Amino acid sequence: MTNGDRISYQFPEKFLWGVATAAYQIEGAASEGGRKPSVWDTFSGIPGKVLNGDTGTVACDHYHRYEQDIELMVKLGIKDYRFSIAWPRIIPDGRGKVNQEGVDFYKRLVDCLLDHGITPHATLFHWDSPQALEDKYKSWLSRQMAFDFADYVTAVVTQLGDRITNWMTINEIMCFTHLGYGFEHDPIHAPGRRVTSIKQVWQTSHHALLAHGLGCQAIRSASRVPCSIALVDNLSVTVPINESPIHVAAAKKAFPLCGQNGGIIIPALTGAYSPELLEVLGDNAPDIGPCDLQIIHQPLDRICLNIYTGTYVRAADNPQGYEFLGMPKGYPRMNLPWLNILPDSLYWGIRHVSETLGRQDLPMFITENGCAAQDELNGRGEVIDTDRIMYLREYLKAAHRAVSEGYPLNGYFLWSLIDNFEWYWGYDRRFGITYIDYPTQQRIPKASFEWYSQCIQNNRVV
Repeated sequence: MTNGDRISYQFPEKFLWGVATAAYQIEGAASEGGRKPSVWDTFSGIPGKVLNGDTGTVACDHYHRYEQDIELMVKLGIKDYRFSIAWPRIIPDGRGKVNQEGVDFYKRLVDCLLDHGITPHATLFHWDSPQALEDKYKSWLSRQMAFDFADYVTAVVTQLGDRITNWMTINEIMCFTHLGYGFEHDPIHAPGRRVTSIKQVWQTSHHALLAHGLGCQAIRSASRVPCSIALVDNLSVTVPINESPIHVAAAKKAFPLCGQNGGIIIPALTGAYSPELLEVLGDNAPDIGPCDLQIIHQPLDRICLNIYTGTYVRAADNPQGYEFLGMPKGYPRMNLPWLNILPDSLYWGIRHVSETLGRQDLPMFITENGCAAQDELNGRGEVIDTDRIMYLREYLKAAHRAVSEGYPLNGYFLWSLIDNFEWYWGYDRRFGITYIDYPTQQRIPKASFEWYSQCIQNNRVV
């Protein structure tokens, strides 16, 4: 544990080190190989919706350059890679006929990974739903979306289940529902639409939870080999202002009403919506079918957490017994308005799943953690992103704390391998440990790339 008086931050022997990406953010080839538009193609094509008018039409051209990107992974030293599969590439119309060209692309990608000793971890939905289903029944506003998702999952696992055994159903439900559907305002950060009530917003996330549950059942039914199934959630992490017992208790008590925790991760992992949330929502709670919660509460082999920041909480003399704390004006953050540097959020996210939700039985993986930084090429063509290294180092120390205290954290996927289309922010915000020169598509590993490679090689924080 220590080297002299210094903590070595050594991880267990079988700790998994990986990187993560998502289809729409890197693939490009938006109209190639039989792919039809996703809602993000439509959204980013509307003037003013995405910074600088950027779209994912070309992105990082990963569709054509995946072998080059896998060579980067080999150079980095990872053995595990998380990526997503594009629904409109597999079933372009959202339902019905499977597009074999799309399937074959992922077969080539996965075979290349396996040839290089890299294990694929596939996310089945990372926000790029087919535009055809938006046109047909308004996407996640319709309960039918969950059933069409399950059919898509069946098609993917039937075709790729001999190559992929680590499946993640859905990525970050909150982002494409509660940020994609707006009450009394038009959503600005994601595709979706304006709705007439808060209840409708919660109905979209309920339908996404139902899709997760049906997706789990579809994976188990279609897979011909034993496999691992997970949900990926960006839970809102409550962090005690200090770790005295009174503030720790306040952070735990506040967890169900922070962000959308009470209506997403809590029903997924416990089988019931948070009673505190339902009391607050009242008539705005979603309609829940008789068997919905049973379907949603599927047995999982792991829970995957995307953690970037958190919310400070302290005990308070009020009916709730706690209060959420805003950040001071000078609080340090990375290159996005919301990306406050709060390394303890990673530790507390893990601890809340085990303790606050009582799921000590559930292995955990961090499937996204990273930061946008103001990356610039210097005169020698290098990116010396010591700010990103600082951020990652402190968060990995928090991960090490969780492991050393016995919480079941089994692996860490850094976001991201390469710079990419950062949704509303287009190509203006860079999360990669590899710099992409978009006009030439040149890949330039940053200083953080070498740093992370050293962590992997030494199995510790360096």
